[in-house]
Order: sequence, then structure tokens, then C-alpha cells
Amino acid sequence: MNVMMKPRVVLLMMVGLLASPVSADPPKSVEQLQAEFLELGFGMFIHYNMATYHGAQWVEGYPDPSTFDPGGRVDTDAWAEAAVAAGMKYGVLTTKHVAGFCLWDSKYTTYDVMHPDCPYQEDLVAQFVESFTSRGLKVGLYYCWRSPGFKAPFKVLPPECDPAEHDLKAQIEFQKKQIAELVERYPQAFYIWNDALDDRIMTQPEAVAFARELGPGVLTSSNWWSWGKKGTLFTDIAVKETRHFPEGNTAPGETCWKLESGWFWKEGTRVAKTEGIMKHMASAQARNSNFLLNVGPDPEGRILPASAKVLEEIGDRLGKPD
Repeated sequence: MNVMMKPRVVLLMMVGLLASPVSADPPKSVEQLQAEFLELGFGMFIHYNMATYHGAQWVEGYPDPSTFDPGGRVDTDAWAEAAVAAGMKYGVLTTKHVAGFCLWDSKYTTYDVMHPDCPYQEDLVAQFVESFTSRGLKVGLYYCWRSPGFKAPFKVLPPECDPAEHDLKAQIEFQKKQIAELVERYPQAFYIWNDALDDRIMTQPEAVAFARELGPGVLTSSNWWSWGKKGTLFTDIAVKETRHFPEGNTAPGETCWKLESGWFWKEGTRVAKTEGIMKHMASAQARNSNFLLNVGPDPEGRILPASAKVLEEIGDRLGKPD
């Protein structure tokens, strides 16, 4: 631009630019998003939360926030690198599990990583999102709902919505607010993984309406409380847990499997063999389903060396020509 140009001319040019129509792609349909989801094929499930520090898959009550202590900054970059090495395309992190403890700084509770007694003092969800997206991986966020099937001493919700003092309606509203907060805070997330969300909490039309309220590009899954109903489509993606969809399945699905013997890390955990994992992946993908393979980082936030080795071997096999 000519530096001697008159201010009025510059202003008119700027107004013209601002007034120019901005092209934008129309929002994708749910069917398009489901098809793109299935193209991802393979992802990493990461179970890492308060349970990691208490030797249990389900944590009772409200463990002291001081116990969530990896002893330093969790290397989420290493998680992402392991996912890339395995040939995965996305990751899903347990942002809030049965303990009710949140891995982000939620405005609805102090029971999270920023609690004054928690040594970590960093937004772990933000770390995860940055580590994965910076490597070209998509990110999903797991959130555990408090189903009526949960009995004491499992709280599931933070103290601000303690189920002993709040009815189901209040619990549902609290959980909706936290999930909306996750989507707003981490707009990179394309997927909300809802554990225990089913018709005991809300009807299917209500669940679908809630999913659409989250945003035009956000998919949701729903993992039924009932084992007999797992794999039945309730929102956008049907979920199976360590079981396969039937042959000929047409529902857009996701088959969740464990690389180690538990979802969360525990002392003496066993790691599955590469060959077995590859067979399960092939079965899942042949039945209109992604394969979401879980790893459980240890109390220092590290993927076990034996697990990392299997992930590398999977990547090597996927990278080999037919």
C-alpha cells in the first residue's frame, strides 16, 4: 500500500474489506460426521484419574485431592507420540471418572486439579488436547454420568452436587453444565464420550437434543449402564466394551478394548500380546466400528514400557504393505 495514500481512501478500503462476504462451509450433517468418525478407525483410550492412585478401578467417596500427585508434570506429549507410533488417529481422556475428580479447572467445583491441596496445579485436559492436536490427532473427552445404578459409596459427582443431597434432576443439570463447559473450553474436541448415559437418565430424544446443543461439529457416544444394551445406538455412536458388535452391524460403532488387564493402572498389571490386539482390531473394524484401545498410565503419568512396545509393534504392522 502506498504510504502517502489519503486516510479517507484507506478507511473506505478497510470498510470495503470488512463488508465483503466471508465464505463459510455449511455445517456437516450428523451422518457426515459419523462417516468421518469411522474413517479414523483406531484410537487411544486413556484412563488416568484419581483411580490411578488408589489401586481400584472404581474409587469410593471423595479421595483427598492431595493424593493426585504424579510427582511432576505429566508428559502428555509421550502419550501422543505413543498414539502416533501405533498408527492411531485420535485419543479420548477420562476427564471425570467415578471419583468425581476433574482433570480441568471447572467453574462448577473445586474438586479438581486446581484444588489448593492438589500438588499438580495444571490443566491436564488442556495438556492432553495440545499434545494430541499438535501432532495431527483428533481429541475426545470422556465424562462419567451418575446413573441411578450407582450406589453408595460411589459418588461420581463432585461435592458441589453430592448425590446424597441432590436429586436426579439437579444431578442431570449439573452434568450437562460440566459437559457444555468442556466443549466451550476445548473447542478442538470433536467427540464427547458419555459413560453410563442411557434411558435411566434421559430419553433418547432428550439425549440427542442435548448432543446437538453442544455444537454442530460435536459427536457424542453413550455407554449404557446395562451390559445387555451396550452397543445399542442411543446418541451418535454406539459403544461396546470388551465385546464385539455382531456381524453385519450397521450402527456407527466404537469397540473399546484394554491393552492392560485393567482400565486404570494397577500394580502387577498384565499387558496383552500384539497378535491378539491386532485380531480384535480387525474384528471391530470389519463390523462398522472403530477400535478404541485403552492404556492406563502409571502414577507418574507414564505409559508402561511393555505397553509402549506393543503400541510400536502395532504401528509397524499397520505400516507394512499388504
